[in-house]
Amino acid sequence: MTEPGVEVSVVLPAYNEADTIEETVRTTLETLDAFLPAGSYEVIVAEDGCEDETPEIAARLAAEDDRVRHFHSDERLGRGGALNAAFRAAEGETLAYFDTDLATDMRHLEQLVESVRSGDADLATGSRWIPGERADRPAKRGIPSRGFNLAVRGLLGSELRDHQCGFKAFSREAFESLVEEVEDEHWFWDTEMLVRAQRRGFTVEEFPVEWTPKGDSKVDLVRDVFGMGSQILRCFWEFNVSPYANRRTGTVVGVLLSVVAFALMFVYIDVGAFVDAVGDADPALVAAGAVVYLTSWPLRGLRYRDILAELGYRESTWFLTGAVFISQTGNLVIPARAGDAIRAYVVKARRGIPYTTGFASLTVERVYDLLTITVLAGGVLVALTAFAPDTVAELAATAAGEGLAGQESQAVQQAVVVASAVGVIAVAAVVAIVWSARSDTNYVRGVVEWASDDSYTELVASVFEQFVGDIQRVAADGRAFARIGATSIVIWTIDVATALLVFLAFGLDVALVSLLAVGFFAVSVGNLAKVIPGPPGGIGIYEAAFAAIVSTLLPVSFGLALGVAIVDHIVKNVVTVAGGAASMTWLNVSLTEAVEGEEADLSADAAPVEE
Repeated sequence: MTEPGVEVSVVLPAYNEADTIEETVRTTLETLDAFLPAGSYEVIVAEDGCEDETPEIAARLAAEDDRVRHFHSDERLGRGGALNAAFRAAEGETLAYFDTDLATDMRHLEQLVESVRSGDADLATGSRWIPGERADRPAKRGIPSRGFNLAVRGLLGSELRDHQCGFKAFSREAFESLVEEVEDEHWFWDTEMLVRAQRRGFTVEEFPVEWTPKGDSKVDLVRDVFGMGSQILRCFWEFNVSPYANRRTGTVVGVLLSVVAFALMFVYIDVGAFVDAVGDADPALVAAGAVVYLTSWPLRGLRYRDILAELGYRESTWFLTGAVFISQTGNLVIPARAGDAIRAYVVKARRGIPYTTGFASLTVERVYDLLTITVLAGGVLVALTAFAPDTVAELAATAAGEGLAGQESQAVQQAVVVASAVGVIAVAAVVAIVWSARSDTNYVRGVVEWASDDSYTELVASVFEQFVGDIQRVAADGRAFARIGATSIVIWTIDVATALLVFLAFGLDVALVSLLAVGFFAVSVGNLAKVIPGPPGGIGIYEAAFAAIVSTLLPVSFGLALGVAIVDHIVKNVVTVAGGAASMTWLNVSLTEAVEGEEADLSADAAPVEE
């Protein structure tokens, strides 16, 4: 056991450090002995689930020198978890740690310890990014580090320049006050400690150190992107959004979202063209189109209910219809369909459906949508190839922009390229999902472990496994796959029927068979084209693809076809916004409910054992 009277506890977090740990311990003892009284300090080797001889070496050092203690964990706790366990069991009132590779020059250890031991600071940290000493940082380390620190300063309000330097000290009071608030137990642990300390008013001293990189300097995708990045966003949400999120602000945000969505419809189109187009259309048929389109929304809720049912969650069709309305309204404001994240939040907040399942169910829905409109467009194209090859040649010429003005030509070409690429990706995605659902091989964990050997790997792999597993469960059930697919066809048929009513509203005299074929083809290709990031709601690229196809296949000018496309899209967006506004009022969701809900602990637990 450690002698009474220990004032300073230095923890060395160690994972597979058999080659260096003995020298590091001896150097640490010699450095502490130079400025601290005998018996006033201890060195704790926090050995974190090592797979080499580090445990045996640490145990031997502890047996040989009563100033050394050894804490062992059979499972990986992560750097933060190992430090938490060691600091809680430490004897000293001043708690310090540094990386065992001794990248930071040990002559700075006295300043680190005495800054806190003297009472001048509650926390102290070395810094490689303030003037005063030399920090030899290669670009592959320096650039990501500067980006990370810039994000922490900008998003989390920290005043420090370097949060990642493995050379820090805490007072016992500060550590015990902060540790229960810190959620991360991996590489973000010390950054979160520093940020929370500043927010709580603790004094943090940052001083320059001489630092030399040692060991592996590779950028770890899982740790640096999924791990550290997600933790920054988590803290940003907790600090800057959650305190102000309640039912009142939720209502205000919902109203603003609807207003912005409606206003944006007229930012990306020519208002004069819209007025002219509406003036030429029969308002009764346009209104009928809106009513017909509205009938597709309960079907969207029903389809989403069936998808969630396959994942083990049985919810009301009307509730899910409202959730779909809200997310689609968000998509009119946020490019690249990023508004879908709102639905994952709604079902999490109101029904406790995990975010991984929420996003997986959205992915399944999107794949069905893309596959359905790809099949519809492909079916019409195959029929045209078989029965009207000359028409296909005309379409090819239009797709190349022939006979169109510069801006129109560019928009049409972009739409055709995107629609073709998205269609191929949709079919490939379905094939991959169905194939993987019938395979016993765990490809997700293999990819994650190939990308990283960091302690975040298990956590990230578990999340991705649940996400992919949810998608595969739907694909593996043949009946569910067919039922959801059939519902998707009905939904998109109604979407086409809406466009056909708008056609008729313009008084176009076209044979019904031709109108149906062109309607299915134009709506399908237009929706495939607007998948890429662009103007909110897809305004612009949808109209370009729609008008190009209609003007090529029917005796209609490009300008008139564009008017039909504009009115068709506006009708659908108005129904979406109105439904979204009503649903946001009805389902009014508190943002704090989604964040403060109980989360499953995906990380492994291991109790440290003192030797």
